[in-house]
Amino acid sequence: MATWRLRRAAAAIAASSAAAFSTSKRTYARRTKPAPATAAADARAAIAGSTAADPLDVLVVGGGATGCGVALDAATRGLRVGLVEREDFSSGTSSRSTKLIHGGVRYLEKAVFNLDYGQLKLVFHALKERKQVIENAPHLCHALPCMTPCFNWFEVVYYWFGLKFYDIVAGRRLLHLSRYYSVDESVELFPTLAKNSNNRSLRGTVVYYDGQMNDSRLNVGLACTAAVVGAAILNYAEVVSLIKDETGERIIGARIRDMLSGKEFDAFAKVVVNAAGPFCDSVRKMANNDVVPMISPSSGVHIVLPDYYSPDGMGLIVPKTKDGRVVFMLPWLGRTVAGTTDSNTTITMLPEPHEDEIQFILDAICDYLNVQVRRSDVLSAWSGIRPLAMDPSAKNTESISRDHVVFEDYPGLITITGGKWTTYRSMAEDAVNAAIRSGNLKPTNGCVTDHLHILGGYDWDPASFTVLAQNYKRMKRTYGGKIIPGAMDSAVSKHLSHAYGTLATQVAAIAQNEGLGKRLAHGYPFLEAEVAYCARHEYCECAVDFIARRCRLAFLDTDAAGRALPRIIEILALEHKWDKARQKFELQKGKEFLETCKSSKNAQFRDGKHNGNNNFLRFSLHFGLHL
Repeated sequence: MATWRLRRAAAAIAASSAAAFSTSKRTYARRTKPAPATAAADARAAIAGSTAADPLDVLVVGGGATGCGVALDAATRGLRVGLVEREDFSSGTSSRSTKLIHGGVRYLEKAVFNLDYGQLKLVFHALKERKQVIENAPHLCHALPCMTPCFNWFEVVYYWFGLKFYDIVAGRRLLHLSRYYSVDESVELFPTLAKNSNNRSLRGTVVYYDGQMNDSRLNVGLACTAAVVGAAILNYAEVVSLIKDETGERIIGARIRDMLSGKEFDAFAKVVVNAAGPFCDSVRKMANNDVVPMISPSSGVHIVLPDYYSPDGMGLIVPKTKDGRVVFMLPWLGRTVAGTTDSNTTITMLPEPHEDEIQFILDAICDYLNVQVRRSDVLSAWSGIRPLAMDPSAKNTESISRDHVVFEDYPGLITITGGKWTTYRSMAEDAVNAAIRSGNLKPTNGCVTDHLHILGGYDWDPASFTVLAQNYKRMKRTYGGKIIPGAMDSAVSKHLSHAYGTLATQVAAIAQNEGLGKRLAHGYPFLEAEVAYCARHEYCECAVDFIARRCRLAFLDTDAAGRALPRIIEILALEHKWDKARQKFELQKGKEFLETCKSSKNAQFRDGKHNGNNNFLRFSLHFGLHL
């Protein structure tokens, strides 16, 4: 039965991909109503149509990686599923990650030196899930070599043996073997690596492999895949209260507010799964205001630098800085992402990086590079909140776990929190198992997500970008209204292939057939056609949804995102039939979001002096570059 269910889910996903390939030019030209508007309306009707007598099996609260993973898992087991997200899918922690799918090499070190079997189990678990994530979303995930510099021979031996042990533990889940590189080999692989640092000479490097991903696109892919297999998925729908049965002893649903229309409705379910990440405690308090908090929030800050700081295809990991933290530099989407910090924080909707955290990262990587590290090179900086979890049922509530916690502290309300991106799938599996027990649900089969490709990943091939380059053109509309052809060059083709997988041809068709082939920003491969596609097929409801989570431009280059914002709003206005007031509102919301991404131009401090000018968007929001 499980095998049959897996095949049926895979067939549904493959059929969706095939439909994209066969869509004709006329279909796009005649399209008058965006698909997500229909999908959202259908989802809203399905969720709002549930009653106490005819409830959903599972109502998921939260559209991050875990929440969407829960919806996908439950739907593929044949359960009736609804998911609501207060903002956009991946709008919180899941879009602000390190972008690594890692096997937990640091946990292995703790396991060995502390003789901690629990830490070793975390490593085995993470390595298994790392392999599955990469296989299930091959267009969005890949193996990445990470270089660890060694400045004495003890470090060479220590890291070589440690990472070889890591290879052994990985076993058949190994991505590639680690190995030692001499000084000359290391500098050839990583030209900006310093041969001397703090009066120490480089003795070589040890390179090992972990996974890397485009986190928010993977999250959106999970949401869309869950919808394909039958889940009712709805973003911009906030849970304002939980509904209890007549005796007050069990949660049987939630009161939901549509954030776009302001209307409220009730949704009923046999089990509510709380997957709200850092906001899990807020949902738990709706059931019982006296609950013991589970979340210990931690701030993780990352910065984005130009590509010349790190070579394409090689990362740099510094396992221990002056204050004991781990710092990395990784190539990501044509730029360099560096981080991270780990400090206590308060839970907010839009966390912002502090200038001292940005400077800490710059100072930490400066010691290992032979190029000048400048604050003026920071293209974007962002902060994410890690929901480190404390198990309320544990005897020692002071211990904070890096693993996930599944807990039912009120009948009918299952909370899943903690963990990390790498293990989202198994977290979802555990949460659905708990929901089945709590609600006495009757799934048609067991979990099948361990070998289920997400939308766009089925039958994807790394060379598929050549099909786009050979068969499509970018038809670009000039300022005078004339449409001129342009090449679907390799940079654009590769971007579309990796971002959308086998569905990239649908985006390319829009670029060719609807005159939306211009780039949105100079130096970046993002096309106008992607805005239309995401509005129609990926629940892109607002401009920030696109610049932050569909194309990642806000995270890569804040200034470029500001310049592209007006044009993005124009396209979304056509897709969603926005009036002038809504367009003005979207522009303001876009400006407010970009102010939280601290590029060099809206830094609070520059060269040690206070700079209160945060109006860097004044010019860029006036002029959209159409390339």
